[in-house]
Amino acid sequence: MSTTAIAQDAPPRPDLAQQLREAIQNAEFAPHQRLIEADLSERYGASRASVRTALLTLTNEGLVERLPNKGARVRAITIEEAVEIVEVRTGLESLVARKAAERLSDADAAALHAVRDGITAAVASGDLVEYSRLNQEMDRRLREVSGHATAVQLLERLRAQSARHQFRLGFLPGRAATSAPEHIAIIDAVLARDPDAAEAATRVHLGGIIELLRAMD
Repeated sequence: MSTTAIAQDAPPRPDLAQQLREAIQNAEFAPHQRLIEADLSERYGASRASVRTALLTLTNEGLVERLPNKGARVRAITIEEAVEIVEVRTGLESLVARKAAERLSDADAAALHAVRDGITAAVASGDLVEYSRLNQEMDRRLREVSGHATAVQLLERLRAQSARHQFRLGFLPGRAATSAPEHIAIIDAVLARDPDAAEAATRVHLGGIIELLRAMD
């Protein structure tokens, strides 16, 4: 087999910027932690040039900052900034929920029903890790169903910046008991193909997040 054929058959390399983005979101790198190109190159099996490109992408997204003569580090997001991000997300996520309710297919509905059942089961069993995963799955499916590429692109960037604070909120004692009904209300409104109800439920949920963030300040 030729080298060309092997290259064509090989699976695509995961996007390095996305890998770093997820690592920052999942607290694998702490706020203000230096991101050393050589270390990242070794960790991800990528070239130094690829690492530099990925760090530039994340700098433009606001996840990384570059300091004179010190290289790159994870940018710390303040509570005040996190509140502003969620305020902007409210408009975008409300739009996504409306569009999802308008465009929902029977196959999409079946998938959302499964997510709904999973959320209920995870909260009942106290499995907060699974609950967090299902929340992300719900958000991902709603974005896909909405078909609104511009809103989705903006949301992915904003959510990446505020992910660390929301991760902390998700594990607050009793938080799941409050947020789960809010998530289910959003799903039920979309399943009912009711755009107004989907938007309203989304605004209630994100309004609660803003209140919690302000209480943390």
